[in-house]
Amino acid sequence: MTIILSCLLFFNLLCFLLFALDKRKAQRDQRRISEKTLHLVTLPGAAPGAWAAILLLHHKNHKAAFWGVTLLLTLMQGAVLYFTWPSFQAPF
Repeated sequence: MTIILSCLLFFNLLCFLLFALDKRKAQRDQRRISEKTLHLVTLPGAAPGAWAAILLLHHKNHKAAFWGVTLLLTLMQGAVLYFTWPSFQAPF
């Protein structure tokens, strides 16, 4: 369980940092990180990191298509968590 939580923390931090880097590149008119890459890094359980970056950094917050995909990924991660949570519970 500790390994899973550590991996989730790592991916969420990585996701937030990539969003922050993309925001900085956008402000400096540099080559950007593709939206596909941002979605791929969001895929392994990093939806909270993506939403934190979207809301705190105000990055990609006006793109409805980007929000839609991020919302879909969030719902998918919620469903996986919902259906796998019982297997993480300690038997009594």
